Amino acid sequence: MEDSAASKRSVTVADVAKAAKVSKATAARVLGGYGVVSDEIKDRVMAAAAALEYRPNELARSMSTGRSGIIGVVVGDIENAFFSLAVRGISDAARLAGYNVIIANSGEKLDAEKSAVDLLIGKRVDGLIVTPARCDGMGHLQDVRRAGVPLVLFDRSIPELGVDAVTGDDRDAAITATRYMVDQGHRHLAYVSAMDDEGGGLIDTGRISNSAVRERVEGFVSVLKEAGLPHPLHSVRFGATDQQQTDSVVRRLLSEASPPTALLASDSLVGLRIFRSLQSLGLSIPRDVSMISFLDADWTSVTVPPITVIDQHVYDMGKLAGERLVARIERTPLAAERLRVGTSLVVRGSVAAPGG
Repeated sequence: MEDSAASKRSVTVADVAKAAKVSKATAARVLGGYGVVSDEIKDRVMAAAAALEYRPNELARSMSTGRSGIIGVVVGDIENAFFSLAVRGISDAARLAGYNVIIANSGEKLDAEKSAVDLLIGKRVDGLIVTPARCDGMGHLQDVRRAGVPLVLFDRSIPELGVDAVTGDDRDAAITATRYMVDQGHRHLAYVSAMDDEGGGLIDTGRISNSAVRERVEGFVSVLKEAGLPHPLHSVRFGATDQQQTDSVVRRLLSEASPPTALLASDSLVGLRIFRSLQSLGLSIPRDVSMISFLDADWTSVTVPPITVIDQHVYDMGKLAGERLVARIERTPLAAERLRVGTSLVVRGSVAAPGG
């Protein structure tokens, strides 16, 4: 009797084409993830491939198409729910188009990002999605462009690079959240970020090397200025890189002569650290301190109280980035652009009037 595993390996594109009642060329386009076919034909071919347990010969496909069928993704911090959800969206879009994904983590370090990009290019990926650790360090990304490898930036934008970028509407999101706290009566606020403190206090938002952080800080500061609140840049604090550092940042803020009554966390990891810091100090949310966090992470809806958040629709961002990269790989004629995915404020129980 023929070994079943050997039988599965022997299923060919011609077998799938016959079962789907299409030509071999059409089946090859669907299974290879290139060219254009109708949804009805694609569904028939994919159903036949699944029924026959077809397994593609990746080496043969790469030789015939000149593609590896793989895209590379470099994210800032896979521990952060923002990036893990984004990768899910990217992977789903890639899989639907017939691509596999290799993921690398930079830890928000430029050198690690450069090494990851070099590694992925060495693997002959068909395209790259990169979250740049610094928007002022793009030499390696220019090299990717010169090599002709399609590139899409995620979460951060570098206009000078001239490539697609998929981001949130960071400035408007920060404006919405900050204005909500100001409208509740808060006059002493702080923005807390995990971004490394690059030395000294913030004197110029234009010097912030991360475009997403820069735009959020600009939104936060603009509302404080609009409300006539003094020293808005003093209200921006970096360095909340782990729990110990966040504890230190929060303690310093609360020990000031006019301590903040409301905090805006730059992401869900920082938000959770702030929540723990306030708990350890015996402070009640929102009675003693109000807070809002970026990202509707799972933990934010199960705390007491549940946390008001900026929902960034991250899965949609990832899916859009994946789709855009596939379009670039398949040479769809599109102008390079920044694609912004809107956000929404989800009001829960972590913001109240100060002293309420």
